[in-house]
Amino acid sequence: MSKHYTSVISALFGRFASKEFPSLIQHMINAGYVKLMGLDMGEFREPASYKSLNKLFTRAIELPRKLPEDKSKLISGVDSLITDYGTITEGRAYQIKGMSYDIATLFGSYHKEAAQKVDGGEFVNFYLSPKDYHRYHMPLDLKIHSLTHIPGKLYPVNFPLLRNMPDLFIENERVVIEGEDGKGRTHVLVLVGALNVGKMVVTFEPNVQTNSEIREPRHYTYKDLFVERGELFGWFEMGSTVLTFSPKGSIVTEVAINQKVSFGEVIGEIK
Repeated sequence: MSKHYTSVISALFGRFASKEFPSLIQHMINAGYVKLMGLDMGEFREPASYKSLNKLFTRAIELPRKLPEDKSKLISGVDSLITDYGTITEGRAYQIKGMSYDIATLFGSYHKEAAQKVDGGEFVNFYLSPKDYHRYHMPLDLKIHSLTHIPGKLYPVNFPLLRNMPDLFIENERVVIEGEDGKGRTHVLVLVGALNVGKMVVTFEPNVQTNSEIREPRHYTYKDLFVERGELFGWFEMGSTVLTFSPKGSIVTEVAINQKVSFGEVIGEIK
């Protein structure tokens, strides 16, 4: 089966973004991107110091952000926009108001039990725009049990498509991460690919190769893998979406639709 056109476009863009041009040309590319997208580079190195556009996209924060000392505080793991949040009802969540989808289908066959466990709980959708910091961090302490890379298409995850394309998250390539908190409750994080996202990198699983020739889901399990709240666990190469799913009574969110949140910001309580 041939690649979907969205994957081909994304792969071509990825090659351009990964190429290291002569310093003067690279400086012009980086400066143009910063100006075009309106990037705030206050926490980062000078744009000219990044040797490719991709290195600029995936830039690290130079000074660590201060996290709340109280471990009961749920934090945002990303710089993003909250596009929707709410209660998972009868196995369904919303990609945006009026557009529901089946979470069991999103999670895939390896996480059917997890879909049942988070039913009735909370979901939050975090959209990372091309101008955002592209790294993702853990919003709460989790013991990671498994990960599934599910290949798919790479449609843009923007507002027009969120409003008009059913099952957009399910159509797109994604990485499903299942873990449990300190009280043994199941939480699921889903990284959703999008147009021009050449890769979704997961630092604890180097076998994940997104936008590749892989056509069937690949599943990985772990025995003693702990990722602490605030810990880096990967990055998007361009912007996309992180979805979180938590069981009933485990968290209380304090967010609003269209709210801009930053990594490290308190967005709720862990109960």
